[in-house]
Amino acid sequence: MARSSDGTSALARVLAVLDAFTADHPFLTLTQIHRRAGIPLSSVHRIVADLVGHGLLEPVAGRRYRLGNRLWEIGSKTPGALGLREIAEPYLRRLHDVLGQHVQLAVRIDTDVLIIERISSADAVINGSIVGGRIAIPHSSSGLVFLAFGEPELFDAVVAKGWAPITSAGPGDAEALRAEVEATRRHGYARADGWIHPASRGLAAPVRGSEDVVVGALGAVIPNDASSPLRTAALVQETAHRISEALLRAYLPAGHPRALPGGSLRALVSSSAESMRYLERRVRER
Repeated sequence: MARSSDGTSALARVLAVLDAFTADHPFLTLTQIHRRAGIPLSSVHRIVADLVGHGLLEPVAGRRYRLGNRLWEIGSKTPGALGLREIAEPYLRRLHDVLGQHVQLAVRIDTDVLIIERISSADAVINGSIVGGRIAIPHSSSGLVFLAFGEPELFDAVVAKGWAPITSAGPGDAEALRAEVEATRRHGYARADGWIHPASRGLAAPVRGSEDVVVGALGAVIPNDASSPLRTAALVQETAHRISEALLRAYLPAGHPRALPGGSLRALVSSSAESMRYLERRVRER
């Protein structure tokens, strides 16, 4: 793969341009992309033109650019985060109907959690997360889930990177964070009271895929008051377990008696049983 004079590969430069766009900076000029990506402006011009040509970036008013719908199309074909979101969505809605607050689904990227789905109510408590936004692992209950039930080396990576608490309620050092992780393992769910905002309490439980690997975290954001969180925590755990079961059924061999209908589309689509059977027949006919 071709490399620039500073040793950066062409693919790495393209990814740096795409990574310059974030949930809170969705529209950028060439100069802003250059500054945020750390790439020479002349290279940014060439890369952006190529990405626009392939539909991966789209021009908007004010000589700015945004991520293109072609990226969404490509991403929607993966059974990773978007497949998980599709399968989990009916369960999230049922949980939201019961709680009437925020419910959300997160996956891990490096030492951050990425919110891939959220359902809220107009009168719900304050929640700082947005779909497509990242939160550093030490700041949230979902992050605790990945630390407690994920890869053992993740804790050291998080500590090595460091963090500053958003509020005084959050863990401020490795010892405090380790105590929260151990409590999460004991209880089977994570609890973060006032870590992002004093008025809000985060609860989360692991969503597991094949071989019991944690692939996501189901969370709820509820008022941080004097009430016991045990009932909500139990509902979150039960819902996470149901999502995990649905994931396993989506990946069972097509002939398995417990396999969900839909054939090769089961890991990407969640629809009515008849719709899934129809899609399965369409795939077989191609």
